[in-house]
Amino acid sequence: AVMDSLSQLALSGYQKLVYGTPGFVEYFRAATPIAEIAELNIGSRPASRKASNRIEDLRAIPWVFSWSQCRLAIPGWYGFGYAVSEYLHHADRVERIERIEKLKAMARDWPFFTALLSNMEMVLTKTDLSIASRYAELVIDEKLRTKIFGEISVEYKRTLDAISLITGDETLLADSPALAQSIKRRMPYLDPLNHHQITLLRRFRAGDTAERTKRAIHLTINGLAAGLRNSG
Repeated sequence: AVMDSLSQLALSGYQKLVYGTPGFVEYFRAATPIAEIAELNIGSRPASRKASNRIEDLRAIPWVFSWSQCRLAIPGWYGFGYAVSEYLHHADRVERIERIEKLKAMARDWPFFTALLSNMEMVLTKTDLSIASRYAELVIDEKLRTKIFGEISVEYKRTLDAISLITGDETLLADSPALAQSIKRRMPYLDPLNHHQITLLRRFRAGDTAERTKRAIHLTINGLAAGLRNSG
């Protein structure tokens, strides 16, 4: 019953961002390399089911892939912080304590919920708002950029707080130190690829469509996918 409540709340928060925020499609198309990913010859089907820019027509893999590349990976965590916040908000003080204990018991005793939290922690560890903010600068409309990136940043912090509240850990992947160390050691090699990709995307979109530039973008996409190990 608790999981059903959290699921509905998370879905509501996620859909509010993706479908209920004016200009979200424009933000997504500008702040991620979705157009460049669509040109990669790596799938048996096109990135979109129809010839349109609608999110609804985009296939799941390029959708997740795009958000992973810009180091936000919102399909893996966005909405969870909102769900936990709302779940606890609509309760008096005593009931709130009971609900927190219930969530902790779920994380401790229910393998499904434990795995869910673990997967979110892994994706959040690879999320980098500082790098993602540079991708956001590719969005020409400053007001749109500030609004949407601001909402994502708030939910990121809310999700971190929710996971910490439930697990009792101050850091992500505290129960998986080997994985945490593996990710940490990869970042010095991956972060520069992100910065190169941003520079190349800006150059390409400004008119430098030379084959060499396109190939360089595709190389950064491949390198990041290999290093992040979350390609969609």
